Amino acid sequence: MTSTDNRPPRWVDEALPATVRAKAEAAGAHAWLRLLPELVADIEADWAIRVGRVYTDATEAFVADATMTDGTPAVLKLIVPRAGNAAAHEVTVLRLAGGDGCARLLRHDVARDALLLEKLGPSLFELGLPVTTRHEILCDVASRVWRPAPDAGLPTGAAKGAWLTTFITGAWERLDRPCAERTVAHALACAERRVAAHDDERAVLVHGDVHEWNTLRAPDGFRLVDPDGLLVEAEYDLGVIMREDPVELMAADPRDRSRWLAARTGLDETAIWEWGVVERVSTGLVLVQVGLQPLAAQMLAAADTIAAMRT
Repeated sequence: MTSTDNRPPRWVDEALPATVRAKAEAAGAHAWLRLLPELVADIEADWAIRVGRVYTDATEAFVADATMTDGTPAVLKLIVPRAGNAAAHEVTVLRLAGGDGCARLLRHDVARDALLLEKLGPSLFELGLPVTTRHEILCDVASRVWRPAPDAGLPTGAAKGAWLTTFITGAWERLDRPCAERTVAHALACAERRVAAHDDERAVLVHGDVHEWNTLRAPDGFRLVDPDGLLVEAEYDLGVIMREDPVELMAADPRDRSRWLAARTGLDETAIWEWGVVERVSTGLVLVQVGLQPLAAQMLAAADTIAAMRT
């Protein structure tokens, strides 16, 4: 397939989004970056697909349109290698969901961090819906994923909370303290409480990164892509919604959102709020690390204001 390819030799390098490149460099995945064009060509040949348009808004992986031999459109995803078995966890979530709430998995090769997924429609971000409408959709699609999965081999909420604590502490120092010290202390205290509250009996499968860019139109409404995969209280997914849209969040009482999410889902408002505090700081630090502005500054500014409100 690739022997007759008339694309420029370095088209993959040229098409790779800057954010993905930055995350790969931060993860030490230098070999992956160097060999990515060869990996794409090998996957094309092995899976008998033709790779097309690269998604310029991807942040965690090389993502591109693909066409199967029978003409079926699909999406190729090559995840940046990093600690934590991200590809294996994503495959696990997608297989358990079976197309209910998440994109359908067509093929996968965990050894190469490669997935072939069904082609879905535009994201919530592209559709430009009002914030409240987006939140209604996010709650509904996330809840379709929630189910017991005790033997799935995914990280627990306790393990995730402990990891976030270590990450926040280290990243804050490495990045020259881009938010207030009391903001970090607030996030660490919330993480500690969520770790202590973890209950294997109550834990369910969650997506782990429910936001408007990961929610795509499907024939049956919407489906999620890019799951992290955790066994944790369902409130974790709503904590991710809490961290998003920081400017809109701070235009009113930020607690209004957690109260609304709790009322919509029947879940615990305090847990939603505390996971939101942790996710807001950790994700803000990640965004600083990869240079995704102005969102990084907006997220950490919201975190600073919320931490200050406590005192």
